[in-house]
Amino acid sequence: MNTFDSKYDMYPAGDVGVIEGEMNIPGRGPSSGDNMEFNTLDEPIKETFMRDLRAVGNKFYHVLIPREKTSLLKEWDLWGPLLLCTLMATILQGSAERADNSNDGGPEFAEVFVIVWIGAAVVTINSKLLGGNISFFQSVCVLGYCLFPVALALIICRIILFSAQNTFLFFLRLVISMIGFIWATFAATKFLGDSQPEGKKALAVYPICLFYFILSWLVVSHSNV
Repeated sequence: MNTFDSKYDMYPAGDVGVIEGEMNIPGRGPSSGDNMEFNTLDEPIKETFMRDLRAVGNKFYHVLIPREKTSLLKEWDLWGPLLLCTLMATILQGSAERADNSNDGGPEFAEVFVIVWIGAAVVTINSKLLGGNISFFQSVCVLGYCLFPVALALIICRIILFSAQNTFLFFLRLVISMIGFIWATFAATKFLGDSQPEGKKALAVYPICLFYFILSWLVVSHSNV
């Protein structure tokens, strides 16, 4: 038997060279609407911006009224925390008099960024070490968005500082700052509380309280207009 005959003995009669299946050529034929995926590259820039802006605003709303525990955890982002951190750092960076002394307010601006981001990272690492079932960036997102009450307190206290200061106004600023501190702590624990194992929630809440207390104290101690 030569090589040609042995090659044909490998296949039964009628099956020689038959290949079953289909080949689909990309870009050919009608496309089903159900199988088409939404492509954000084809989305107008204005629509993309408005969609992200609505998402950020929705997260701020859930911080002010913290009723749904998973609203800040489904789709995390850092746009809101970055906006709040920049706003607080800008307000707390110092007065024009200190800027004339070649200080320029830079260290204070950087100091707020360090406190916010390093503080949020430390609180998150503590939560993970305690056995929390939440991702790193989800926790940082929640802690950053929950700065909203503290930022509102800072804006109100800044407005109060334009008046002639006295003891009453100082205590008024103290009360407003404490309300922002309690509100922020309550919102953060509302979203992050269930992510901690039973018996360790107090150990996770304490760094959160300390984190917002330091920022609230910066609001009270700020006296430059």
